[in-house]
Amino acid sequence: MKPSEAGPNDQPQSPAPAAECGAAGIRSEITTHWRHYVSLGVVCLTVIGLWIYSAQPGGLEYLSLRPENGYYNLLVQGFRAGQLNLKTEAPPELARLPDPYDPGANTPYCWVEGHPLLDLSYYHGKIFLYFGVTPAVVLFWPYAALTGHYLPQKDAVLVFCALGFLASVGLLYALWRRCFAEVSFGVVLAGAAALGLGTGLPMLLSRCDVYEVAISCGYAFVMLSLAFVWAALASPRQQGWWLAAASVAYGLALGARPDLLFGAGILLIPVVQSWRSRRRVWVPGLAAIGPIVLIGSGLMLYNALRFGNPMEFGQHFQLGARHDSIQHFSLRYFWFNFRGYFLEPVRWSGAYPFVQAGIPSHFPAGHGEFEFAFGVLTGVPLVWLGLAAPLAWRHRAAGALSLLRGWLGAAGWLAATSVLTLCLYYWVADRFEVEFLPALVLLAVTGIFSLERALSGRPRWRRLARWGWAALLALSLGFNLLHAIERRATVHFTLGVDHAHNNQDDEAVRQYREALRLDPDYAEAHFNLGCILDTQGRFDEAISQYQETVRLNPDDIIARFNLGVVFAKTGQIDEAIRQFQDFTRLEPDYAQVHHDVGAPLAQMDESIRKFQELIRPKPDSTGPANKAVGR
Repeated sequence: MKPSEAGPNDQPQSPAPAAECGAAGIRSEITTHWRHYVSLGVVCLTVIGLWIYSAQPGGLEYLSLRPENGYYNLLVQGFRAGQLNLKTEAPPELARLPDPYDPGANTPYCWVEGHPLLDLSYYHGKIFLYFGVTPAVVLFWPYAALTGHYLPQKDAVLVFCALGFLASVGLLYALWRRCFAEVSFGVVLAGAAALGLGTGLPMLLSRCDVYEVAISCGYAFVMLSLAFVWAALASPRQQGWWLAAASVAYGLALGARPDLLFGAGILLIPVVQSWRSRRRVWVPGLAAIGPIVLIGSGLMLYNALRFGNPMEFGQHFQLGARHDSIQHFSLRYFWFNFRGYFLEPVRWSGAYPFVQAGIPSHFPAGHGEFEFAFGVLTGVPLVWLGLAAPLAWRHRAAGALSLLRGWLGAAGWLAATSVLTLCLYYWVADRFEVEFLPALVLLAVTGIFSLERALSGRPRWRRLARWGWAALLALSLGFNLLHAIERRATVHFTLGVDHAHNNQDDEAVRQYREALRLDPDYAEAHFNLGCILDTQGRFDEAISQYQETVRLNPDDIIARFNLGVVFAKTGQIDEAIRQFQDFTRLEPDYAQVHHDVGAPLAQMDESIRKFQELIRPKPDSTGPANKAVGR
C-alpha cells in the first residue's frame, strides 16, 4: 500500500508472532481493553462523586422550598395541563401596574405562594419560562411521568454535567486509540481528569439553579454532538447516521441555549470532507441539516405560540430586571468581555480559599454585570497547550491527516463561535465560560497527546515536557476547585441576605456562618452577621464580627461606626470613642461630631443618636450610609 493510501492508524505495523495471533493474543488484548475501561471508569466515578459531594442548590431553588415549585417543574406541570405557560398564577397587581416591567414597581409582586418570580417572563397576564425548553422535554417531564415525583434542579444539573463529561471522555478515548496509540494510557487518564475538573464544571455545580440547568443541558448535548461528529469523520460508511445523531443532539443544545447557534457549523465539517474526497454529499448533507432544521422550526413555533414572535424567547418580558430597553449584543462590549474571559488576572490571597473574584472599575456603556468571571489563560493555563495540537499532523498519512484536521477544526470552531457570541453579550459571568472552556480543554489535551507523540523517541525531552504539562494541569484543576469553593461561599452569603430581608434571622445567621466556614476572609459576610447578632443583643459576638470586617477592610466606615455603637452599648466607652474618631477621620464631612464623641457617659446615647442622624441616607445621597445589609 502506498503511504498516501494509509488509513488513520498510520503507525507501521510489524507482523505479529504466530503465538500472539492466536487465542492468547486475543485474551491479552481483551484484558488490556478491560483494564483501560476500568481505569477510566474509576476516574469518571471519582470526578462525579466529587461533584455529588459538592453540588449545592442555588438561591431560586432554595427559596422555592419544594422541587415541584422549581421553575422547570412548574413548566412541566403547565405542559401536562395543556398550556405553554407555567402552572402558577401571575399576581393580579402586575396587570394593574402602568408598566409591569419596571423593577421598582414590580418587585413587591415578584413572589407568589411557594416560589419567587424572579427572572421569569410576564406576558398577557401569564408567567413563562424564557430559559431553554430542552431540559423540561428530555429530563424533567420524563422523570415526573416515570416516578410520580419532581426532580430537583440540582440533580438535573448533575445529570447533564455527567452526560456531557462521559461523552467527552468517550471522545477522548476514541481519539487516543485511533490516532495516538503510542501515547501512554496514563496521559489519557490525566486528560479525563482535566475534562471533569478543569472545565468550569465544579464552579457550575457550586450553584445549581435554573440558569445552570440550561447551561449544563447545552453542554451535555454539545459534547454529544461533537462526539458524533468525530464518529462521522472516523467512519465514512456510517457517516449519515452519525451526522443525523449529531444534528439531533445539537438541535437539542439550541433548545437549551440558543446562543450556541453558530457552533452548529461543526455539522458541516464531515460534509465538506466528503466533498473534498469526491464522495457523494447529499446524504450526509441532508443528515446534518434536516434534524436541526426540524428542531429549530419547532422552537420558533413554540415562541410564536407564546409571544407571537418566532424569534422571541421571552427575555424582553422578564421580571426582576428591565430587559425591554437593553441592548443585549453590541460590538462595544467585545474587548471588555474578551479581557474578562481570557486576560482577567487571577487574584490570589494568602487565606483559604486563596482566590478572590475581581470586578473591573470601568464598564462599557449599557453593560450589565461582571459576575465572578476569570481569565482562562491565567486561571486555566492548561488551555495554552492547545497551541501544540497542530503537532498531531506531523508525519501522518493522508487518511489520518484528514481525520485530525476535521477534528481540530470542529473543536476550534465550536470554541471560537461561543467566544465570539459571549464577547458581544452585555453580561459577563463565569458560568458562561462552560460554553467554550470544555472545547478548549479538549484541544489542550490533544496538544498533550501531540507533544507526547512528537517526543516519543526522545525520552529526556518527553520527561521534561511531561513535568511541564503536569504542572499546568495541577494549577488548572486547583484553581477550578478553589474557585468553586469561593463560589459556594457567595451562594450561602446570598441566601443569608435573602433570609435577612425576610426577617428569618436564625436561618440568615446559619447561612452567613456557612459562607465564613468556606471563606473565613469574607468581609461582607462578617459585616452582615455582625448586624444580625447586634439586633439580637449578642453584643460580644457582634463585636467580633465587626472587628473582623475592619481588619479585612480598614476603610469600611460603616463597620467602624457600628462597632463603636456596640462598644458604647456594652460600656466600653474608650473603644467606642476610638472607633468614632476613626470614623470621622475617614469621613471628614462628619468632623462636627467630634464634640459629641467627647460627651460624658450619660450623654452617650444622645451622641449615638446624632451620629445615626448624620449618616442617615438622603434621597440623593450615594454616601457610605447607603450601604445596607446585603451590599
